[in-house]
Amino acid sequence: MDASLTYLDGNAAAGPLSELLAFDITTAVGRCGACRSSMMMAQCRVYIGPGLVLRCAYCDEVLARLVVAGNSSWLDMTGLACLQINRAAQGR
Repeated sequence: MDASLTYLDGNAAAGPLSELLAFDITTAVGRCGACRSSMMMAQCRVYIGPGLVLRCAYCDEVLARLVVAGNSSWLDMTGLACLQINRAAQGR
């Protein structure tokens, strides 16, 4: 990864992902499929281009990608080994 590229924290993905998911992704804990580190999704590095790319804060591997075009959305989360959602934090 080019160190000169600028990234935002995982909160930058909250708005676009909230249109697809019934929970606040920033409060979920994801485990990286590559390095196995766990982190709040708000800690991810988010790169914005034609879509969003969420990268692990520890090893920089891709955790998820989101592309929205017209009436379609594509969400790829294959870089996540798992995602823990705290239902109490979601008000459920």
